[in-house]
Amino acid sequence: MKAKKGDWVQIEKLLLKPEERTAPLPEDTKKVPLKMRVKGFLQNEDANIGDEVEILTLIGRRVTGTLVAINPKYEHDFGEPVPELLTIGIELRKILEGDNDA
Repeated sequence: MKAKKGDWVQIEKLLLKPEERTAPLPEDTKKVPLKMRVKGFLQNEDANIGDEVEILTLIGRRVTGTLVAINPKYEHDFGEPVPELLTIGIELRKILEGDNDA
């Protein structure tokens, strides 16, 4: 799939090689490079995954890096629900309203 100018894309950029990372890191962290991923609008006329490109972020920053995704989806979540936290708002509201049965 090829991206064209103006498409929403994600790039990756190497910030630090493993040997450039700071000393007080855990050993497993020190062994891997520090990379950033940024989403924005493609500024090149067209590009394929793996190409070096420039993007324009939502806040107007221009960033260059390697194209890793075209129209990337959001894949994060907040994990499994914590049962003890599900009713905390209800319980607090009762306490604040003076309900002694809370």
